[in-house]
Parts: sequence; structure tokens; C-alpha cells
Amino acid sequence: MTRVNRRSLLAAVPALALAGRPALAQRMKVTLGTASTGGTFAVYGAAFVDALKAIDPTLEIRPMATQGTAENVPRLEAGEIDIGLVSGEVTHELLLGIGRPASKLKVLTAMYSTAGMFVVRADSRYRHIDDLKGRPIVLNARGSGLAIQARYVMDGLGLDIEKDFEPVYIKDLADGPLMVIEGRAAALWGGGLRWPGFVSVASTTRGGRFVVPDSNEIERIQSKHGFLKKLTVPAGLYPGQYDPIVTLGTWSYILARADLDDAVGYRLAKTLYRIERLGSPPRQLAETTVKNTLSAIPGPKALHPGVLQFYKEAELVK
Repeated sequence: MTRVNRRSLLAAVPALALAGRPALAQRMKVTLGTASTGGTFAVYGAAFVDALKAIDPTLEIRPMATQGTAENVPRLEAGEIDIGLVSGEVTHELLLGIGRPASKLKVLTAMYSTAGMFVVRADSRYRHIDDLKGRPIVLNARGSGLAIQARYVMDGLGLDIEKDFEPVYIKDLADGPLMVIEGRAAALWGGGLRWPGFVSVASTTRGGRFVVPDSNEIERIQSKHGFLKKLTVPAGLYPGQYDPIVTLGTWSYILARADLDDAVGYRLAKTLYRIERLGSPPRQLAETTVKNTLSAIPGPKALHPGVLQFYKEAELVK
């Protein structure tokens, strides 16, 4: 995990006079639902906490290890945590009320884009999604964002995860790569850039190979699920990956409970924008920008009122 360079962040703070002096700000406590170890959410959550504390030491953000999206959403709706990391697929369903009443949760920021892929052992015969039919595939935790993403992608191809494959759901994300490495599963579905599970498989002596929808399959999937975006994984992110990989994915978000004080949302948005203005955010927060947030959400009404207030005052949105 890349460590936040606190010295460079703090050194640049005086240049951002528009935000005032954080040392004089009122101390504020915020609980953050992250995820279990072994996944991108946990890595992102740690970098998020460190980066915000480096800029505003009076922000006391308390990370809570959870089972990720599946646990963060009910905890947010119950008011047990203030903000939480939630996958794009679940956020899509929450905001639009798909399969349930529309949620009152609000968006604090977009986190990063999550390009979904299968990884298989490089010495296996699996090269296309159809090759994996009838085989055990690891989908991470049941109800997790990655499992839901895989379900949408397969559904776009007319496939049923439960019937056309042997889905394997795990509680500890570290178990997934090991199952593929040892040959107990044919593939592991994951997402994001430098996803730890992908790194684990690709770094073995056998190596890893990535299996994604082809161009025709991408068109078929998007015709049914338009919220899935075409994304490109740059070359060289994983051992043995010499070419860019084009696939589908979504944006993950930090959501806020419905009754989170506007002042808290405002302050978090302000601090995140200051990190963005520095020009060299931690690697995990590189895509956590106002521009990406506004392009990813269905509209400004999806934003937390405090965030929207800050965006308007900073003339980032009309």
C-alpha cells in the first residue's frame, strides 16, 4: 500500500488560504465503514483517513472494519456509521430504488472507477467467459459490490451466475486468490487498479491471465445495463500484463447517512478538495475528484447537502 506523504501535503497547506487554518477549526468526529482486509476498499479507506488527517488534524475519522458494501449500507441507513464505502452497482440500485425503495443516503464523493475482470492462472485453458461456464468462480462475499458487478455483467450476456457457473462466496478476501493459485477455483472476479487479489495471482510463478468481455460482448452488456461504463486498465499494472485491457465497470462511492449534519459534509468536501488542489494526492485518491464525482452521479440532488453547498460556494457547480 502506498503511504501518504504527510510532509508534502502539509507543506502545501498554506497555499490554500481559501480553506482557512485547520488547526483553528472545531474538532469533528466521523465514523467510516470500510471493508475487511485483502480488498481495495480497505486500502482506499486507510489512505483516505491518512490524507484527510494530514490536511485537517482536527478531523477525527474513525475507520471501522466491516464486510464492505453489504454491511456498510444497512449500517448507514441505521445511523450506526456516518460515512461508508459503497460499490457503484449497489449505489445505482439505492439511488434509483431498484428492487427496494429509493434510499435517502447521499453521495459524499466518487472514489475510483472499478474495472471488472476475471483472473485465471496463466497456465489454464480459460481465455473467454464461456470457457468458465460450469466452473467454480470466486465472487468474493455474497452481496458485496464485486459479486453484484459480476452478476450484472453476466446477466448482460444472458448468463445466470447461480445456474451457469459454480459461484463461490468467501468472507475473507485473501482466500480468493489462494483458491485460484491452488486450482480449487477456475477464476476470481475482482475490480479496480492494482487490486490486491489480482496482484497475488499474477505475482506467482505460474502467473495470471485476465478474462474480460470482448468488444461485441461489451456492446451487448451495455445495451441492457447502460450504467456499466467501458473502462481501460493501463498496461503494466500487473506482472505479465503487457497490454491495456478494455472491460466494463462502475464508480465506487463514499455515501453519507441521510441525517449527517450539513457541516460535516461541507467540511469533508472542503478537505477533499484541498487534497485535490495540491496536485499530488495519494495514489489511491487520484480519481477522487470533484469532476469525477459530478460526472459519475445521476445529478446534483444525489450529493449530500453539505457537499452541494461547498461545491456551489466554490463555484464548482451551478
